[in-house]
Amino acid sequence: MSDYTPKPEHKFTFGLWTVGSTGRDPFGAPTRDALSPVELVHLLAEVGAYGVNFHDNDLVPIDATPAERDRIVRDFKNALKETGLVVPMATTNLFSDPVFKDGAFTSNDPKVRAYALQKTMQAIDLGVELGAKVYVFWGGREGTESDATKNPVDAIKRTREALNFLCEYVLDQGYDLKFALEAKPNEPRGDIYNPTTGHMLAFIETLDHPEMVGVNPEVAHEHMAGLNFLHGVAQAWEAGKLFHIALTDQYPGRYDQDFRFGSRDLTAAFFLVKFLEDVGYSGSRHFDAHAYRTEDYEGVKDFARGCMRTYLILKEKAARFNADPEIQALLAEINATEPSLESVFGAYSREKANRLKGMTFDRVSLGKRGLKYERLDQLTIDLLLGVR
Repeated sequence: MSDYTPKPEHKFTFGLWTVGSTGRDPFGAPTRDALSPVELVHLLAEVGAYGVNFHDNDLVPIDATPAERDRIVRDFKNALKETGLVVPMATTNLFSDPVFKDGAFTSNDPKVRAYALQKTMQAIDLGVELGAKVYVFWGGREGTESDATKNPVDAIKRTREALNFLCEYVLDQGYDLKFALEAKPNEPRGDIYNPTTGHMLAFIETLDHPEMVGVNPEVAHEHMAGLNFLHGVAQAWEAGKLFHIALTDQYPGRYDQDFRFGSRDLTAAFFLVKFLEDVGYSGSRHFDAHAYRTEDYEGVKDFARGCMRTYLILKEKAARFNADPEIQALLAEINATEPSLESVFGAYSREKANRLKGMTFDRVSLGKRGLKYERLDQLTIDLLLGVR
């Protein structure tokens, strides 16, 4: 059996809000006492994580005084130094406080929009101070329950204006920082703008500095909408926009469950891991999930270890898939080229078009040909179940 111990080169990260979740939900009070950021850093070091990410107020309470802020940050830096953990990503909480009940950048109130910009600039400063290279934007309240209350075109324009402003702020400050936009279809709002990774990719191209902005797809958020997460990730990668990724698990069509990575749809998790490893994704493997409400902090450690262990097991399975002679032979057969057709593919030319129009294809035989996908799929299942 392989060693599934996490190592720094695996770049496994967790948010303070993930392992720091107290188990509270809309129907029940917390089941775990809150731990301090310093305690959470040491917890993550104990389970073998590489890094820790945070929202601004996960670390510094929203109403902290400047002196309190400096003390908290100093203690956090000391904990990072003691444990060797790093901060690859940071983000801003623009959804918890009542001031953001109608959104932050998309709020109808200009005072709220201005405050959101101020809060985000301060949080960017904090993230950069602690070493973050990626800054994530999740618009948890950037939506509506009734379209009578907000013009969606205005919301798009306000979001664009805010991100353009913040890109210019980062450039003006000389920060080495990229933005990653995180999509979600709904919850906590009835509907959230730019609800999928595809929406975000289209929106990015309308910004003044699209080269600075990518996406942070999350498993649960795409699965909530019944989408195939791998396909969204692949589209982001192909576009050069996969700046960060959030790993969790989720039943389709449910509320945001944030289950331990790979605990619900192991096949989907396998193909995701295989994709990330095959293409050479070099960013953080960030687990944006929570331990069950039933757990104490020993259970939280089990949760965190489980996320990383599952990823490493699936990484090994992906390597076996790539080395399996029968699987690879089937893939070669399925993807076989046709030398006589190579000259008609690629960029358009009139000559190619005329050649194609003059060809004869046996569509009946093509329609009857078996593709052996059932066999390939079962070989994959055999491999995942450990009987191959």
